[in-house]
Amino acid sequence: MLTNGHSTYNKMPEILDKPTFKTPPKPISTKVVSSTPGRLRLRVAHSHRQPEKMQRIANALSANSHINQVKTNVHHGSIVINHDGKDGSLENVLATLKHLGIIFADVTNGNTEAAAGVSSAVVDLNQRVKQSTDGAFDLRILFPLGLASLSLRQLLNKGLQLEVIPWYVLAWYAFDSFIKLHGTSQKQSQNE
Repeated sequence: MLTNGHSTYNKMPEILDKPTFKTPPKPISTKVVSSTPGRLRLRVAHSHRQPEKMQRIANALSANSHINQVKTNVHHGSIVINHDGKDGSLENVLATLKHLGIIFADVTNGNTEAAAGVSSAVVDLNQRVKQSTDGAFDLRILFPLGLASLSLRQLLNKGLQLEVIPWYVLAWYAFDSFIKLHGTSQKQSQNE
């Protein structure tokens, strides 16, 4: 019984049926390498080439009645799916793949693991610089500024020297990197 908004009931009710919340699987980037009647070959992105992930995909695909055989190669990131090739079987296979969280993208042009590592290190360094300067500077301004100061130093010390690294090359790099680094920021903010 409730009195003035307070309850005298001091026993918590038990949950009889726990709801099962299925979280959608994380997207797995793949590319269709070849598609012929009865056969589909996929290339999985480098970041998803773990044996357990690929085996989970293969097991789920094998359970599909339209699929005859599934072969995986973790080293190359390849999944070969042999299906019955009848009308609608390819669409059924693609629907199963979509249900598993597979998205189709151009994975060959993506970043390699080394490039992703370097990129994340630079982003981390940029965040640290921005944090240490209380947001006044970041690498997008400091890098072009550093190149510009090097070009000015080179010009003052060596004059209009046309060997080694001339001042105008450094000046161009300063200008170009400034435009490129600030152009991506504007494009990203416009897309959001």
